[in-house]
Amino acid sequence: MSKQQQREEAERLMREAMERKGLAVKQGETRIETKCGKCGAVNKVSAKAGESRVMYKCKECGHEQRAM
Repeated sequence: MSKQQQREEAERLMREAMERKGLAVKQGETRIETKCGKCGAVNKVSAKAGESRVMYKCKECGHEQRAM
């Protein structure tokens, strides 16, 4: 199945779900996996819908920074 066919199938399923109204489709939080600029540790950060940059504190060294 090509990517275009997968997109069309996903859109069709979303339309059908919204027509039935038994299933609410909503946008959730995004998980960003980012690397600390100071110590290089990998951090997982949650971002609310619509936010592109999120402030977080590194879990290893405590350095405050922004994730993209």
